[in-house]
Amino acid sequence: MSSNDSQNDKEIRKQYALNNIIGNSKELIEVLSSAMRIAKTNATVLITGESGTGKELIAEAIHKNSNRANKPFIKVNLGGISSSLFESEMFGHKRGAFTDANTDRVGRFQMADGGTIFLDEIGELDLQCQVKLLRVLQEQTFEVLGCSEQQSVNVRVICATNRNLSLMVRNGEFREDLYYRINLINHNLPPLRERSTDIPLLVKYFAQIICTKHNLPMVNITKQAFMYLKKQSFRGNIRELKNLVERTILMSINQQIDVHDFQNNQLTENIGNYNDLSLTSIDQMEHHMIIKTLESYNNNIAGAARSLGLSRGALYRRLDKYNIKYDL
Repeated sequence: MSSNDSQNDKEIRKQYALNNIIGNSKELIEVLSSAMRIAKTNATVLITGESGTGKELIAEAIHKNSNRANKPFIKVNLGGISSSLFESEMFGHKRGAFTDANTDRVGRFQMADGGTIFLDEIGELDLQCQVKLLRVLQEQTFEVLGCSEQQSVNVRVICATNRNLSLMVRNGEFREDLYYRINLINHNLPPLRERSTDIPLLVKYFAQIICTKHNLPMVNITKQAFMYLKKQSFRGNIRELKNLVERTILMSINQQIDVHDFQNNQLTENIGNYNDLSLTSIDQMEHHMIIKTLESYNNNIAGAARSLGLSRGALYRRLDKYNIKYDL
């Protein structure tokens, strides 16, 4: 990193609230500079980038540095909402509007009134839901299910996706009018492999949080370990790096973390790059990691799965594969 980049980073952080965004690479500074320039406007923003690059953090930073900072910041994972529940979740419903509607429900847009609504994974919306979303974005009004009265809302909209929306538009999978509505300002977050100089800072940051969280003494990470990590592809980006750091700290016996500690705790998919490791040794390593992580989390499946970077279903399959017994 050049001294000019360092100076730019210091100036941006002095001027704006960016406490949770770690890194000072040229690539990250460019994104932050662009995002902060439009933070105080009401412009609709689309944040793009691979999964795990920190799109939600950028959205939060825009909100925190906007004129709406004291109003709600409502996060919505659109990939986790079924088409049948979309209107109820987003616009709310009145009691008796449909079967099982036993009470009134406030929708996400109403919750965000005066503030910012963050629509994550917008590329997962089906065409029918896209039409319903477009209407509220265009008119800033909506109808609560079970009520014909129009309700006005004043929200700033920030969307995010790891999908290629322009390609989806060409393929008829995403509405062109909605695409142009949400894509007034675009910030594209680079993958971690393109800003590898930020990796040591991220690792130190995660290590401090993890040691504090688990009441462990602070670890020392060697220079060689940092060099090794900077050469990794990290297809899961920052999320994958954090999981690797947490697993390694939890399973290491020494306070000094070296290259082999990270190698021994990488998931099977990434360890496959090393030709000197046999399939048996990989299986043994994964078996060992799962047992140690379960012990660290007192057999809490959800916590262990998060730490290993797996879904609960994937962890259960590995427990069956290795015939690992555990007590709930």
